[in-house]
Parts: sequence; structure tokens; C-alpha cells
Amino acid sequence: MSFIVAIVGRPNVGKSTLFNRLAGKKLALVDDQPGLTRDRREAETEFGTCAVTLIDTAGLEPGDKGLTPRMRQQTEAAIAQADVVLFMIDARAGVVAADEIFADLVRGSGKKVILAANKCEGRAVQPGIYEAYALGLGEPMPISAEHGIGIGEVTEIIENVCRARDEATEVPHDAAETEGPHPLRIAIVGRPNVGKSTLVNALLGEDRMITGPEAGITRDSIASALQWEDRPLLLFDTAGLRRKMRVEGRAEELSVGDALKAIRFAEVVVLLLDAEQPFEKQDLQIADLIEQEGRALVIAVNKWDLVRERDKRLAELREKCQRLLPQVKGVALVPVSAKTGKGLDRLMQAVLAADALWNRRVPTHALNQWLQAAVEAHSPPAASGRRIKLRYMTQANARPPTFVLFCSQPKSLPESYSRYLVNSLRESFDMPGVPIRLNLRKGANPYA
Repeated sequence: MSFIVAIVGRPNVGKSTLFNRLAGKKLALVDDQPGLTRDRREAETEFGTCAVTLIDTAGLEPGDKGLTPRMRQQTEAAIAQADVVLFMIDARAGVVAADEIFADLVRGSGKKVILAANKCEGRAVQPGIYEAYALGLGEPMPISAEHGIGIGEVTEIIENVCRARDEATEVPHDAAETEGPHPLRIAIVGRPNVGKSTLVNALLGEDRMITGPEAGITRDSIASALQWEDRPLLLFDTAGLRRKMRVEGRAEELSVGDALKAIRFAEVVVLLLDAEQPFEKQDLQIADLIEQEGRALVIAVNKWDLVRERDKRLAELREKCQRLLPQVKGVALVPVSAKTGKGLDRLMQAVLAADALWNRRVPTHALNQWLQAAVEAHSPPAASGRRIKLRYMTQANARPPTFVLFCSQPKSLPESYSRYLVNSLRESFDMPGVPIRLNLRKGANPYA
């Protein structure tokens, strides 16, 4: 049973830096700009023999305007979930009014608290450390998350508390945990304000992500575990992707970079469109990026509850999808309403089907029988008066399906003929919407 540690504090005290340091990898976005983190992010790690779940939270701020109350709810949920609360202050700034307000909140939770005074790189921070005693959260631990000072002491305390809990509940540390199947990684992407976070919340059945009418609320790509029909999944909510020329500020640059990384590491990507403004230029560019990265793609059309004449509208969208996205011909297009929960079952069925196609392997003998029939139906054109011979074909890889075609003049085979082969492959072996890679190689000359 994992031991949960929630890292809390006011904005810009170094929570995300400490989160990354304890996790041992750069997961959370970090910048000098305060308030970069909004949703709570989790990471699994181990301290000694203790399995630990770290939770990075948004900076606690007083007030009830804008996103502040929604961000505070996420932090309060993390505190309620935690076994230990790691409360951070900035030792350089000393204790400020916001620290005192939220120290009361942490004390009221009744949870075990570790008080960490961050940014302790020099002697000038001693007054700030002494002020921290007044918070009533115990002895402050001087640390520097950026430079790794005092991190060993923090992990030791967490491990000791974890051991004490396990001994009290008679949980053996050396009990081998059975590893389940690898979770399917699914990234939810799209333009800002199309309802990505609302869709993730609907799938999870809880308000895990901050949502609202404001565009650009999500910044980090947050992973959430989900079980669907006994299949473990990992959902990644991502920041909205705008055109490059419209990206403003360092925070959005970091968010976009994190979203692109989520696409590269996902196995299936759900491109979410707005039913009232589908297939905008940016939607097509995102779909093209997903195809170039070789990810399995499913297109979901959100806000379907607002659409009238749905059958007619759905037929129009499917025709438009085939016309505008020929590189993923036959891709699944599923209407959903994240607000009402309609269409979520069909969406997840399409996701699992896309993953199965993405992993498909075709027997070599079936490939070469198909190749012979494809060439007989439409022969490749001659190049400089010489006929191009297509000799042999095999599947080199899956995820995405990648084929190698050996021919006499690979550089002379027209792009149009390669597209013909790919489309014929897709139809003959029933692989709609899956990126297909066709690599041409020069076969050995038997007369050389």
C-alpha cells in the first residue's frame, strides 16, 4: 500500500522543484513565475523499502475570485488523501501572512506534518527559519530543493513515518507486490477550451482536474490512473494547443512543450474537437502531428449535447474527416458530451480498438500474397525506361505497423504509388485510422 505525501504551501516556495527532486525526474513544470502549477500531479517513487506517492499541489492563496477557490479545493483534496503533509515555506522571505493562514488549514487536517524551510543556501536565511517555529508545525527542516540540500533528511523522516504506519497496520515491507499488466497510456489533446479536463473528470468519475469557462486553465500534463473493463489505463490531461504564433509567455511555452511530450509518450491519442467549431486549421495540424509521431488516433467531438439534427451533422463530420485527413483514413470519430457523460463507453471502445490495430502484426506470407495482387491490379510505373520490380515485403515492427518493401529502384518509386500501397494495405488488412509506415529498401541483385 503506497504511502502518500502531499507537498503544500503558498505560490513560488519551490513545491514543484522539491517534487521533481524527490521523484528523481523532471515531471512538474518549474519556472520563476509564481502560480505555474494548478492541478495536482502525482508521482510514484521509493524511499528505502517504502513505496511512496508524491502529490504536487497548486500554491495556496487567500481569496475567492477566479481560479483561486478551485485550486484550493484541489489542494484540500490532496491534504485529505495524504498520510503526511510536507508544508513548505520560503526561508528567504520568512513567514508571511499567507503561510500563517494555510498553516492553520494544515493543522486542522490532523495529519502528520513535516515543515520544510526551502531556499536555505546561505546564512542569511537563519531569521526565516527561526520565524517558522511560530507556525506551530514542529521543528523546521532547512532544505534547498534546487541544490539538493537536506533532501536526505526529508526522505528519512518520510520513510520512518511510513514504517511506523505499516508496523501499526501489520503491513510487511518485503511482501512482493504482484505487477499487473502495463497501463495503456492515453493522451487527451486539442485546442484550448474544447473540454479536455471535463472529459477526463467524466471518465474518472470525480473532479480531478480544475475546469471552468476560462481558456488555458490546464498547464501541466497530468496523469490519472483508471480501470476500464479490467484494463488499466493512464489518462493524460494536457494543455490546449494553440497556433505557434499565438503562444504567449513562458508559462504557455512550458505547457505546450509538456503537451507535445505527452503525445510522444502516449500509445493512443484522443483528439478532442468542439462540435460547434470542428476541424479548424489547428485541429488538422494537431492530427497531422499525431500521425507523424506514429500514435494511434481517435477523434472525439465534444459538446454533442448542444447539436441539433445529430444524424445529419454526424454524417457531415465523417465526410469532412475523410476528406481533410486522408493520412489517417478511416479513423474513428465518436460524438461525446463530457458534461452529461454521453458517448464515453463508445469512446473507450474506440480507444481500445485503436490500440489493438496499432499493435497488429500481419503474417509475411499474407503480405506477399497481397503484394502480388496489388502489383497485378496496378503496376508501378517505369523509371527511365526500366521497370521497377517489387520483390518482397515483410513487417518490421508494430506500434505503429511498419513494413519494409524490397524493390529494384526504391528512390525511383513515385510517392503516389507508395500512397496506393499504403491505402491498399489499410483496406486489405482492416487497419482504419492507424498510421502506417512503408520503408523502401533495395533488394540484393541475384545476378551480381
